[in-house]
Amino acid sequence: MTELLDEQQAGAIPLPATLPVLPLKETVVFPESMTPLAIGQERSIKLIEDVVSGDRTLALVTVRNADADPPGWDDLHDVGTVAVVHKMIRVPDGTLRILVQGANRIRLEQHVQEEPYLMAEFVEEPDVTEETREVEALTRNVQNLFARIIALVPYLPEELQIAAANVEDPSALCHLVASTLRLKTEEKQRLLELTNVHERLREISTILNRELEVFELGSRIQSQVQEEMEKGQREFFLRQQLRAIQEELGEGDPEQAELNELRTRFDEMTLPEEARKAATRELTRLERLPTAAAEYGVIRTYLDWLVTLPWDSTTPDNLDLAHARAVLDEDHFDLEKVKERIIEYLAVAKLRNEISGQILCFAGPPGVGKTSLGQSIARALGRKFQRLSVGGVRDEAEIRGHRRTYIGAMPGTIIRALRDAESTNPLILIDEIDKMGADFRGDPASAMLEVLDPEQNRTFRDHYLDLPFDLSKVLFICTANTLDTIPGPLLDRMDVISLSGYTEDEKFGIAKKYLVPKQLEAHGLGPKRASITDKALRLIIREYTREAGVRNLERQIAGVFRKAALEVAEGTPGRRTLRIDDRRARAWLGPRRFSAEVRKRTADPGVATGLAFTAVGGDVLFIEAAAYPGKGRLTITGQLGDVMQESAQAALSWVRSHAEALGVEPGWFAEHDVHIHVPAGAVPKDGPSAGITMATAIASLVRSEPVSGDVGMTGEITLTGQVLPIGGLREKSLAAERAGLKRVIVPRENEPDLEELPPETKEAIEFVLVDSIDEVFAAAFDGKRGERPKPVAVSGERAARSAARRSA
Repeated sequence: MTELLDEQQAGAIPLPATLPVLPLKETVVFPESMTPLAIGQERSIKLIEDVVSGDRTLALVTVRNADADPPGWDDLHDVGTVAVVHKMIRVPDGTLRILVQGANRIRLEQHVQEEPYLMAEFVEEPDVTEETREVEALTRNVQNLFARIIALVPYLPEELQIAAANVEDPSALCHLVASTLRLKTEEKQRLLELTNVHERLREISTILNRELEVFELGSRIQSQVQEEMEKGQREFFLRQQLRAIQEELGEGDPEQAELNELRTRFDEMTLPEEARKAATRELTRLERLPTAAAEYGVIRTYLDWLVTLPWDSTTPDNLDLAHARAVLDEDHFDLEKVKERIIEYLAVAKLRNEISGQILCFAGPPGVGKTSLGQSIARALGRKFQRLSVGGVRDEAEIRGHRRTYIGAMPGTIIRALRDAESTNPLILIDEIDKMGADFRGDPASAMLEVLDPEQNRTFRDHYLDLPFDLSKVLFICTANTLDTIPGPLLDRMDVISLSGYTEDEKFGIAKKYLVPKQLEAHGLGPKRASITDKALRLIIREYTREAGVRNLERQIAGVFRKAALEVAEGTPGRRTLRIDDRRARAWLGPRRFSAEVRKRTADPGVATGLAFTAVGGDVLFIEAAAYPGKGRLTITGQLGDVMQESAQAALSWVRSHAEALGVEPGWFAEHDVHIHVPAGAVPKDGPSAGITMATAIASLVRSEPVSGDVGMTGEITLTGQVLPIGGLREKSLAAERAGLKRVIVPRENEPDLEELPPETKEAIEFVLVDSIDEVFAAAFDGKRGERPKPVAVSGERAARSAARRSA
């Protein structure tokens, strides 16, 4: 609906007692000027409707802070303009468009109301005019400067020059100039508040001089650009004429033809200025060298690298979040939190309309899908994918390239990946970044600092190219098994997303949805020739694999399908689909590889089951303790680190200090040596989380009472018997589930970490939260809380002393 209001004469408007106040954002309306305004806020629309239905007069005041919504009295300037609404148009979206004419300058005197819109009392602020020669000179100067600016600025019509020349009133001239130029809101407000016409003319003269200088500078720059373009076109025509003359004379040769082709390709490319200068310089050198010269091949190879790099080639990004989610769900089973984090990353990129900033790092055990996640992200975005494996890289030149002074020099892996991708914005996956080394040839991890820093990689300089190359458009994703070996400054540049191991149900889902169809196709079987039952899949997972990822599971499935392929190939044509059940799978794979060894290992006193977190996921750790006659010494074996050895000493000290409460003769420790051993002695081990496990093993030894076979535990112990929190609880819990443990003792301070566990893990395992070692013992020994510990059997004189003390 459109509503037009008739214009009315805006002469000297009598100032009403109160006026409705329309706050303006980034707009200043001057007296004697016509200004269109867009009205969108509800209270402003209400104000305009009331004004139009009344005397059409209102106060226009600019807000100090454009972010204030809605603006209050403290957000408004004191000086504004009283104006008349001439026209109003209703727009279909509910907003209004009005045309107002400013009349007089006014100053806010007193607030009247705030709702439904602002109203206040104002007083007029008339101009202070002095008719002097200086005012006349300033007026003419403003007219001349304004005329010169109109000639330079395309958005100002030439009619303004005539209008300004015909304005005799200096105040009206100032209002005309200030309302037509694109000035800052603060400058316009300052001009409006100046009541002295002489000062206002001086202020606007200063502004016009500044604007004129900027416009003239822009005009000169435009002229220089035009001259350079004309010079380039002239050189191009001359080269074309020279080439035509050489062809007519028959002076062309193969080498010259190759050089001409290189020059043509460089001319067609959009190169940075520094790269174009280097290419022109080296091409000129190449034209002067004979083909037999030693440098000829070096320069030619260098130019070939420059011409094959994607200096300006990009692929459009697909930032459709629904498409990205569908691709991730299609390629990966579960991993909901990881997928959600990736979708959030892409959502931010969509809002910013660019993918840059933080570098992602997927950290987790082998085989959990880190590399394939990078491939899925590249497919979702529609970007080229390049994978760099930096595991074992020890030479900095692998990253930055070799200088051209060396024979066989070439760019580093980053530049080579961009050449292969043929795009400046591919997704580059840097695999195994935690396994980079360093030696006398340099530290590649330090070279990665520039590559993976969004603030620095805009000017990445490869040693071979010796030119800055912009890597800011590249999406870098790193993968690592552990974060401990990544240098701190490098890790600080990455946003780490942790991927933990899979549960049995997750492995089953991955095998059924991805691994089985993949291996059926790889072995030429297909679903019509062979199938495998769910029971057989779970058998393979439980009895033939024990890992955080699914790589070994895929190998076992491949072994089953190889047997099936042999049977199908030797069978009769037209045979029905070969069905692989659990009995056939066990016959083909042989004896079970993994069994429930926990109960067998903990059947004797002195053995406790701990949980460990390694680079390949969680694992079960057995702590064994033995005693023999001696002098109270402690022996620790199993290739344990310093922290783990200190934990063993702390555990023994606590048990010795509470020997009487455990029913042990205090002199027993003085007459016996204790030996603590952690099997798998070839594997280094360290960390404080085995503290309560060691204390439980020692207590089990001295009490001659075995630890419950279905209990695992993890936690750090102090000399006062407190149990401190540990890390890697999710991976340790998954390891406990794989090992068949039914109850896991964890520090109470790790209770929030239990929320991160899969539902099936929380259903399969009972988690016992403890604060002290007493609670650990109560849960570890047959789960009988509050039962008095069984005393250790002693003989002879020590038994008599112990009995006497108990009776006393």
